[in-house]
Amino acid sequence: QVQLVESGGGLVEAGGSLRLSCAASGNIFSILVMGWFRQAPGNKREMVALIDKAGGTNYADSVKGRFTISRDNAKNTVVLQMDSLKPEDTGVYYCYARWGLTATSSWGQGTQVTVSS
Repeated sequence: QVQLVESGGGLVEAGGSLRLSCAASGNIFSILVMGWFRQAPGNKREMVALIDKAGGTNYADSVKGRFTISRDNAKNTVVLQMDSLKPEDTGVYYCYARWGLTATSSWGQGTQVTVSS
């Protein structure tokens, strides 16, 4: 099993920045991919950014150039730096990990990000 605990988030004005962190524990050596998803009220959960063990990244088109994902394999953490935030970035942000031979998914409890206009 892999457990994920998020920190960060909060309320910020449009144009501001926030930093989300996620710490993994448990079967950390089997983690293949880590990243972040978000869900706004009434919307489906969507991928924001992913990073694999080699450092390869994938971003949603809506956040490219504004968000940066990084991973510290030694500390088993993943960080999402969010700059130039927009009101449409508002939602609950979930840390995600894919791990093990069967590519099992684990989720954090979620952290609220609110961007005011």
